[in-house]
Amino acid sequence: MPVSQEQADWFADAVAQLIANLDQAILGKHDVIKLVVTSMLTGGHVLLEDVPGTGKTVLAKSLANSIEGTQSRIQFTPDLLPSDVTGVTIYDQSSGSFQFHPGPVFASVVLADEINRASPKTQSALLEVMEEGVVTVDGTPHPVGSPFMVIATQNPVEQAGTYSLPEAQLDRFLIKTSLGYPDRQTTVNLLLDSQNRTRSDAVKPIIQASVIASMIQLAAEVHADAAVMSYLSDIVERTRQDSDASLGVSIRGALALARAAKVWALTDRRSYVTPDDIQELAVPVLAHRIILDPEAEFTGVTAANIVERALAAVAPPTTRVS
Repeated sequence: MPVSQEQADWFADAVAQLIANLDQAILGKHDVIKLVVTSMLTGGHVLLEDVPGTGKTVLAKSLANSIEGTQSRIQFTPDLLPSDVTGVTIYDQSSGSFQFHPGPVFASVVLADEINRASPKTQSALLEVMEEGVVTVDGTPHPVGSPFMVIATQNPVEQAGTYSLPEAQLDRFLIKTSLGYPDRQTTVNLLLDSQNRTRSDAVKPIIQASVIASMIQLAAEVHADAAVMSYLSDIVERTRQDSDASLGVSIRGALALARAAKVWALTDRRSYVTPDDIQELAVPVLAHRIILDPEAEFTGVTAANIVERALAAVAPPTTRVS
């Protein structure tokens, strides 16, 4: 069923209110906040990679606080076990049966703090639930419900005692982004308010989890013309052909960009996707899925460069197909 203009306006207004709510805690980072909200409204997950003290955890907690749903925080450490994340089945002597005790991953918004500090075995505990929304323990599937979002943080400079995320796990994050340092005026404002140590606590719930689930369903109905999807496909194919890439963007990555573009369109009060939506989201959605050739990486080439070259090489459509 096509999305009406009234529905598009309602969606855009709800997103604007959500972003404004988050702006109270994260000053001067409107664009990053919009990307994180976009990921949530596609049913996707976010990886925040940045140096310490830039507000990664505050952003994740603020988003969780904005939703009238459940939230949890998992501090990833080298001794964390998979069952500490997913939950465990325990024998109940009183009932004479095994009972499942859900872990912290059973929440609307899950903050996986410093995810690269846990062992690969523990990191892999998130693979199934991030892709399918289900945790399987002792052969029994346990749905986590909707909405469900993992916001993971990692520090790119402290590498001692960390484990790099495998490509399969990176591919499950819809968006990878960073906050960066605030500008001068924002820094001054933060310093003037230095006594406030809990900025995320000031963010109050403004939207119900059930409404987020409805918004995810509505975004899926946004029209994507065949010409625009062919454009997206050509961009993805170009990343695979780039001589500086050992591995280009996967099909999962292409699907992620298509879904994100639909949300991006609705936030602009449109019921259809344009090539501009694809271009604006290409780097944050696709770049982290590309594996660079070691020689290219040594010369300073980045995954973002490869995506930008693909955008420059593929001409956007000028006519409509369907």
